[in-house]
Amino acid sequence: QVQLVESGGGSVQAGGSLRLSCAASGSIFSINAMGWYRQALGKQRELVAHITTGGRIYYADSVKGRFTISRDNAKNTVYLQMNSLKPEDTAVYYCNKVPPIAVYWGQGTQVTVSS
Repeated sequence: QVQLVESGGGSVQAGGSLRLSCAASGSIFSINAMGWYRQALGKQRELVAHITTGGRIYYADSVKGRFTISRDNAKNTVYLQMNSLKPEDTAVYYCNKVPPIAVYWGQGTQVTVSS
């Protein structure tokens, strides 16, 4: 059974930093590109960053230069380092495959950035 467990969210002021973690079961992690998605209140879920098994990386324009995605294959964990946070980064953050599988969505972790 695949499980994705996100952690590391919280409340910070604009300009602050947070590091998100996503622990994944081995069956999904080792053979797939993994991504971080976010969903702000009233908006559609969007992909903000993803990383392939070979380390190729994609960032949405809105986070480029501020967020860094990485993965630790030995720990089946993918990270999202978020710096220079802005109020518009406020959302629930999720991890999933790329492209995502509906049944894999976890609870997510809330990130709130105040101005």
